[in-house]
Amino acid sequence: MKKPSKITIKPKILIFILTLVCIAALILSVAVNSFSKPFKTVAGVVVIPLQDGINHIGGWFTDKSDLIKSVKKLKSENDKLKNQVDELTEENSLLAQNKYELTRLRNLYQLDKDYSSLKKVGARVIAKDTGNFFNIFTIDKGSEDGIKEDMNVISGGGLVGIVYDVGKNYAKVRAIIDDESSVSVSFANTSDTGIASGDLKLIDDGVMNITEIKKEAKIAEGDMVVTSRISNKFLPGILVGYVSKISKDSNELTQSGQIVPVVDFQHIDEVLVITDMKEQLKD
Repeated sequence: MKKPSKITIKPKILIFILTLVCIAALILSVAVNSFSKPFKTVAGVVVIPLQDGINHIGGWFTDKSDLIKSVKKLKSENDKLKNQVDELTEENSLLAQNKYELTRLRNLYQLDKDYSSLKKVGARVIAKDTGNFFNIFTIDKGSEDGIKEDMNVISGGGLVGIVYDVGKNYAKVRAIIDDESSVSVSFANTSDTGIASGDLKLIDDGVMNITEIKKEAKIAEGDMVVTSRISNKFLPGILVGYVSKISKDSNELTQSGQIVPVVDFQHIDEVLVITDMKEQLKD
C-alpha cells in the first residue's frame, strides 16, 4: 500500500500568501465599507470588552502598586517621626532634669549666701524612711567630713532639721516635721517665743503646730518664724516658716496656732550642714 502523500508548503510561500491576503483585506476594507462591518462588529463585541477588562485589571494592579508604595513610604516616615519623638522626649526629659537641678543648686547657693557667716558642708540625700515626707533621711557625708551630732541642717530656704546619728561616711537627719522633733522659735516682728513641733499627720496639710506663745504677744498671720536664741541645739535666726493661724488657748494664758514651713519636705535632694555648733557660738 502506498503511504498518503503529505502536502508541504514552504514558509516563505506561506508568508507571501498571508501577506497578499492582508493586503487584499486592507484594500477591500477601504474600498468597500460593508466589508469591514463584520470585523468591526466582532471587535466591538469581543475585542473591545476584552481590552477594557485588561485595562481595568491593569489599572487595578497599578493602583495597588501605588498604594503599597504609599503605605511603605508612610510607614518609613512614621518610623522616622517616632524616632524623632523619642529623641525629643529624651532631650526634653534631660532638659527638665537639668533645669530642676540648676534651680535647686541656685537655691542652695542663695541659702549659702544668706547664712554666709556660718561654716557649712554640702551633702546629698541618699536614703529616707518610708512615707511621702523626708522626716528621717540619710546624707552622704559623715565623720570623715567633719559632721557631728546636733549640727543644724538647712535647705530650700530654711531649717530642715538636725543631725542625730553619724557614721564614717554618712549621717542621719531628723527633720523638724518628725513627731519627735520640737524647735524653740521666735517671731521676727516681736521677738516673742514659742515651740514649733512636728506632726506627720498635720504636715499632710502642709503645716506644723506652734504652741506656748504668751497671750500678750501680738502675732498675726504671715509673720516670719525663726529659730530662737534660747534653743539648746538650734542656731538662732534660721528661717522656719510663716504663721498661718493663731488663736488664744482655752486657759486664756497662752496662744497657739500653725505655721507653714518654708522647706518642701516632700522634695529634698541636697542640703547644707552647718558645722558651727550652738556651744561654739556661746563660747
